[in-house]
Amino acid sequence: MQEVISRWSESAPYWEKHRTIIREMFAPVTEALVKAAQIAPGNAVLDVATGPGEPALTIAELVGSEGKVLGIDVVPEMVEAARREASRRKFQNLSFAVASAEVLPAEAASFDAVVSRFGVMFFPDPVRAVREMLRVLKPGGRIALAAWHFAANNPFHYTVSQVIGRYVNSPPPAEDAPDAFRFAQLGKLRAVVAKAGATAVSENLLQFSIRAHVSPEEFWKLRSEMSENLRSKLAKIPPENIAEIRREAIEALRAYSGETGISMPAEVLIVGGRKPS
Repeated sequence: MQEVISRWSESAPYWEKHRTIIREMFAPVTEALVKAAQIAPGNAVLDVATGPGEPALTIAELVGSEGKVLGIDVVPEMVEAARREASRRKFQNLSFAVASAEVLPAEAASFDAVVSRFGVMFFPDPVRAVREMLRVLKPGGRIALAAWHFAANNPFHYTVSQVIGRYVNSPPPAEDAPDAFRFAQLGKLRAVVAKAGATAVSENLLQFSIRAHVSPEEFWKLRSEMSENLRSKLAKIPPENIAEIRREAIEALRAYSGETGISMPAEVLIVGGRKPS
């Protein structure tokens, strides 16, 4: 777990730097989570693995002054970034805390909904984490989790990684190790949520476009900075090869570039469930 925290700690400044673009790119995922969790004005919502504050910040706008949102993350640097943005935007209904998904800092039955966007894949014990989410939900409250579908269906991931992979050997992660595609297989995350005790468990494949108002050159910089995995691979490559990798990656990204910026097809699994009444 400490290794995961260390990796994401190094990523925190880049996620904060690119906050606006990342929010834009993943807005459809946030919208799908809000819909799956049936979040409404006045609700109390917990965002687990909030990173630098999303989707907690977006949800705080939705629930309004009568609602409240708590965002938690295990990485202190991410939580500090989230707090800075909440303070800048003067939110009164939003707070953040450093905590793990397996031990949530909340009383039982204190939230109407719990969401997590791209967090569950990295939890040491996903079943325990979902049980904790159910514990803090009110009876009948809903949980909604987002996880990446297969890498081959998501050029956001493979376009740059394939180029880098030609220069550095990268063995696949161990089975069920924390990884972005840990729950890519249909039914795998749904089984975790059901095993944890949720009812009315659902699984939907969200097909959408990742859009960013940036050039291929700017997108290369964003991806090579925000991804710890890509940064660690690039660090192993001789400096004389980096310029060629950048050129090849930007050329590959041009296939997704248009007048309004980058647009890539994407696939994400949205898994939901309800706490028994």
